[in-house]
Amino acid sequence: MNDIILKVDHLSKYFALVKALDDISFDVRRGEVHALCGENGAGKSTFIKLLTGAYEPTKGTIEFEHKAYEKMTPKLSMDLGISVIYQEFSLIPYLTVAENIFYGREIQKYGIRNIREMNQRAEELCKEMGVDLDVKTKVCELGVAYQQIVEIMKAVSKNARFIIMDEPTAPLTINETKIFFDIIEKLREKKVTIIFISHRLEEVFELCDRVTVFCDGRYIVTKDVKDVTKQQLISYMVGRELTESYPVNTAEKGEVLLEADHLTNKRIKEISFQLRKGEILGFGGLVGAGRTEVARAIYGADRILSGRLKKNGEAFCPASPRDGLKHGIGLIPEDRKRQGLILGMSVKENTVFSIYDKCTNVGVIQKSKVESLVDDYIKELKIKTPNREQIAKNLSGGNQQKIVLAKMLATNCDVLIFDEPTRGIDVGAKQEIYALMTELAKRGKGIIMISSEMPELIGMSDRILVMSHGKIVGELERTEYTQERILELASTEKEGVEEHE
Repeated sequence: MNDIILKVDHLSKYFALVKALDDISFDVRRGEVHALCGENGAGKSTFIKLLTGAYEPTKGTIEFEHKAYEKMTPKLSMDLGISVIYQEFSLIPYLTVAENIFYGREIQKYGIRNIREMNQRAEELCKEMGVDLDVKTKVCELGVAYQQIVEIMKAVSKNARFIIMDEPTAPLTINETKIFFDIIEKLREKKVTIIFISHRLEEVFELCDRVTVFCDGRYIVTKDVKDVTKQQLISYMVGRELTESYPVNTAEKGEVLLEADHLTNKRIKEISFQLRKGEILGFGGLVGAGRTEVARAIYGADRILSGRLKKNGEAFCPASPRDGLKHGIGLIPEDRKRQGLILGMSVKENTVFSIYDKCTNVGVIQKSKVESLVDDYIKELKIKTPNREQIAKNLSGGNQQKIVLAKMLATNCDVLIFDEPTRGIDVGAKQEIYALMTELAKRGKGIIMISSEMPELIGMSDRILVMSHGKIVGELERTEYTQERILELASTEKEGVEEHE
């Protein structure tokens, strides 16, 4: 498998004085699954945009199918059979699977869309890919995994020979990821070349033939996956050794900070637990088990129908997120882009968004106080940004997550809920967030961590509560939990949550 389909030679992209990609040279072989790894900001997204024609190279060449190009255009890239599947889907929810597959390239008969023909071809494509899917189903009725599969079939229907998958498994459950991997194997059999971008390194070792690493916009190395260890790969990515994956929480566990007593609403039932000062309490379970719904109820985003909450021994019932913040409950949400940030606002504006009232004097915002506070958080959290006025959407995922953290820390909450805190961010940023969580615990904060990453859940939690079907089905101390035990509890079939009007 030494037939080279893609070769980049001294490829660079500069934005003024910023070298987003600097002198990259490597190749990709036809029919291989080639991993592209690196921290957020390493240059992976810039590389994709150069291949798809969204950006023009500052210098260097792209050679595809043995023909050199000084630049790509979106049309040229598409004509060459290059396709990208992004983490955030580009599907139209209320169109069917078949309509989405052929969107913009509809099959027509006498000038009218030929729905029957599109359905038939889509069914043939499903059969070819080994997928059991009703092509007449609206995409909005599908789970995330099957939406991802529809994106792949869109690419295959365009005769894509080279598919770039950008964090394709980030929103998927374990079972959904297996379905997705089966599809990739089908593509491999058809000699379709795949560039696979993922922060889940175990997937790189399970799925990929070779791996290329970028760091700070520069090419580091290309290796056969079988010839590199996970620790070596991490070292290449961050430019330093990371010897301790999960820091030990040495904080002394204090008195009960938060107590939930039989909390119930439309999504959760009879939720009871205690959180102590200095404790990191993990919530495990399969996607849809109700973990996020517990967080939203405590924070005040969802209504509590029965049960009660106590904070420092005093009963409270948050009616809104503002009310939750008032009682010292902070939430770092799972979806940072939609729920945690206002992407069009600056780092400064996002950081102080929830505390503007504390930064005013006689109704006038104290500019120097705001700027000093924001600069302190940029330094403390190591947010990589040119300045405090940088627009949030222009930063990497890891740095966006740190801005959400800064916003919550600025409120001085003593209960912090981290919902999937490291989803979609690189190993270096993960280490920084883990260190921050343990530091916050040492300061006496109570931390609830929801995570679908089993090693993270086990490595970071002092105790783990496992949920299934909206209920807590098990509580495990550090000496008791294993991955097998957690999965066994998470798969518990119990009576679900009743609907409450």
